[in-house]
Amino acid sequence: MHNFQQRTIDAPATEVGALLDRLGTPQDRIWPAPAWPPLVLDTGLAVGSRGGHGRIAYSVAAYEPGRRVRFAFAPGLGMNGYHEFLVTPDGPTRCRISHTAAGRMEGKMRLMWPLAIRWLHEALLSDAFDNIQRAATGRAPHPARWSVWVRLVRLALGRTTRAGTGPAGA
Repeated sequence: MHNFQQRTIDAPATEVGALLDRLGTPQDRIWPAPAWPPLVLDTGLAVGSRGGHGRIAYSVAAYEPGRRVRFAFAPGLGMNGYHEFLVTPDGPTRCRISHTAAGRMEGKMRLMWPLAIRWLHEALLSDAFDNIQRAATGRAPHPARWSVWVRLVRLALGRTTRAGTGPAGA
């Protein structure tokens, strides 16, 4: 599995990097909770910290403040690999935020990823990118909309909170 998403943000990389540094903390303005299960880390954004969101467990494998955070999926999850956020400057007043998920699926995840998890993952990231854009620029010109499939899968999982309900202050 290799899944890559990115968005250009009309804000300096330092500003978006500062948002990334609060990921998983009470001051997090990126993670789209309560629409999605909250990202929780037992010792904060530090290498070795364990946590995850919902049923997806992982630990912080690498952290470069203001630039990058990589999470390694927990053993036994059926996802052997990582996911990471990366902030890349694109001039003095723009940057790119990207998210990569890569690894090998095992067991039931070989079926769950293409049928459900991939689509939920992409919708969650679109909402997170909207939150970054809102927090860094004061607007999200084209807010993400969940597909019918994402809404059906969420309904089957008992999650019915609507999109666009990002974290407080976003």
